[in-house]
Amino acid sequence: QLQLVESGGGLVQPGGSLTLSCGISGFGLGYYALGWFHQAPGQEREEVACISSSGKITEYTESVRGRFTISRDNGKKAMYLRVNSLRPEDTAVYYCAARITTIEEKCYMETAEYDHWGQGTQVTVTA
Repeated sequence: QLQLVESGGGLVQPGGSLTLSCGISGFGLGYYALGWFHQAPGQEREEVACISSSGKITEYTESVRGRFTISRDNGKKAMYLRVNSLRPEDTAVYYCAARITTIEEKCYMETAEYDHWGQGTQVTVTA
């Protein structure tokens, strides 16, 4: 059973930075794409970024491009999201997600494309 655990959220001032982590366990051989999503109060869960199984392919939603960086370390079974220049509108619960796939060089930006989810970590941006 593939399990995901997020960490690294917190309270930060506008313009600040955080690094979110996602620990992955219970996965054997094969490919799995990963993604970060966020959900603000009263809003639907939305895509933030995704990364292919190899880590070579990444995609970002327009609002975070240039500020957020997704990465993964397959040896450590972990994924990261470096979030810079934080804005109040980035306040949300951030979730990591995994999709088992047969395609090594593809990532996915839709919530419906993911099979496994973590419990989330809260990021609050406020002065």
